[in-house]
Amino acid sequence: MKTLLKLVAAFCGGMMTVPAIAQQYPTKPIRFVVPYAPGGNTDVLARLIGQRLADTFPHPVIVDNRPGIDGVVGINVVARAAPDGYTILMVSSSHAINTSMGMKLPYDPLKDLAPITQTASQQILLIVHPSVPAKSVKEFVAYAKSHPKGLNYGSSSSATQLATELFNSLAGIKMVHIPYKGAAPMMNDLLGGQIEASFAPSVISLPHVKSGRVRALAIGDSKRSVFMADLPTVAEAGVAGYQAAIWTGMLAPATTPRAIIDRLNKEVVRIVRSPELTERLVQLGSDTVGGTPEQFDKFVREEIVKWEVIAKRVGIWGKN
Repeated sequence: MKTLLKLVAAFCGGMMTVPAIAQQYPTKPIRFVVPYAPGGNTDVLARLIGQRLADTFPHPVIVDNRPGIDGVVGINVVARAAPDGYTILMVSSSHAINTSMGMKLPYDPLKDLAPITQTASQQILLIVHPSVPAKSVKEFVAYAKSHPKGLNYGSSSSATQLATELFNSLAGIKMVHIPYKGAAPMMNDLLGGQIEASFAPSVISLPHVKSGRVRALAIGDSKRSVFMADLPTVAEAGVAGYQAAIWTGMLAPATTPRAIIDRLNKEVVRIVRSPELTERLVQLGSDTVGGTPEQFDKFVREEIVKWEVIAKRVGIWGKN
């Protein structure tokens, strides 16, 4: 009986420590892993959120860029990290799309990571170098068809690659894929004319569109955006059925205590829904989201299914 009572007491004591840990959390700096190169859309958002988390928490939040294999290297770092809340992760759409494209991953995206929240949904723009004479999507499609060897397009992730391959398929053209390790180096080559086109995140596209260094032809989503109300959607501009946008979200290692997940969720949702950050993201072509861990988990699962169908349709499933 004494042994049983000791076990019950130990169990109850253990249960009581979880809320206590969450109340004390964090007691040391948090590593915020971004599995992409600095300067891209995911990195920009992670730094905006990380700065505001650091203002809330008594310890710094340190952004740690770990690019490689379209996010796989950095994601694997977090999937293998201690589940204590001191290593967290910001991902983009490629987190789901890598699975959708049949990539062999060193982790299970659904089992080895715990969702915190979806942070934002961001527009992608079809942009071209000024040397491309097209001023509309229809003119661009005609121009691409007149170049049978193919125009070069850049992608910084599997998400933008698949978005462009969907465009190729629906428009009946074939652009040549040039992969990059991040959005910033891809944009540098587009600005320099080494590639002709890209479906690129609005965060990195807008400054160059406004300066005239690249030309925006259309927006990828199914509806126009408030930040460029005159810019038509790809579907409106003549490629029926096209829709693509990218998103970002936060994760932690699987088995991270739920109390810590809830604490992070509460703080991050408050940050992304604040008027200050909402206005900032609208200027960058993003809509803030926020939501429960369960909502984000459901969303990721749906994205994997949706884009796997498209990857198989355009013939690139299992080829990355």
